[in-house]
Amino acid sequence: MRNKEKTTDELTLGGHKFSSRLILGTGKFSDSATMVAAIKASGAMIVTVALRRINIKMPSDDLLAPLLKIKNLTIMPNTSGARDAREAVQAAHIARELSGSKFIKVEIHPNPQHLMPDPIETLEAAKILAAEGFYVMPYMSADPVLAKRLEDAGCVSVMPLGSAIGSGRGLATGELLKLIIRDSRVPVIVDAGLRSPSEAAAAMEMGCSAVLVNSAIAAAQNPAAMASAFAQAVAAGRAARLAGIMPQSDLAVPTSPLTSFLAKS
Repeated sequence: MRNKEKTTDELTLGGHKFSSRLILGTGKFSDSATMVAAIKASGAMIVTVALRRINIKMPSDDLLAPLLKIKNLTIMPNTSGARDAREAVQAAHIARELSGSKFIKVEIHPNPQHLMPDPIETLEAAKILAAEGFYVMPYMSADPVLAKRLEDAGCVSVMPLGSAIGSGRGLATGELLKLIIRDSRVPVIVDAGLRSPSEAAAAMEMGCSAVLVNSAIAAAQNPAAMASAFAQAVAAGRAARLAGIMPQSDLAVPTSPLTSFLAKS
């Protein structure tokens, strides 16, 4: 592991443990050097890569080359661009051959206008790939019923969207995310829509196991600095969740309760 310090609070996916709870997407970066700098600044131990961005004919000149040079970094290929389960399964098989990784992010959004995930095709692909031994991490709408179906299909996590891909609308699906978190037996990872580190912290405080961020870091004026900010926010949100956040009240509650002496006067 890149982060060698021992921790008792690790993210477990497919039997593998990770000390970072921030996962990075690799699309939208202006160049490979900027991408690598952001990954290193984030401390992320998992990155997701679209198969369509891998240059099969020129392995030395594709997105995988710089990523493979980062020690102890887990590559999670994704099936972005797949329009149905058949295409996603085919993409997953190719991705495993190229990357050597059993992790796969199932991403099926047939409509380029809204890029919302297809629930039926996603579940079908997840069933097939999980049965074949992949560590399936499906991108999905914030649907509590679908989340349980994907969990039952053998997925190692579920990845509901906070809001539409690249929208920067944050945790618009917050109430549904809470239901998914409440009932899930596998890690819940918010994927898509986060714009700022404060939103990542809020997701972690809510009880998410991790967050996946791409556009908010890649589109920042200083991607490496923003990646570091997200890492700190994720750590702070997780620490707050574990510490136990105070309950809310509809009424004002005095911070210095009256002593019995003052209460009688």
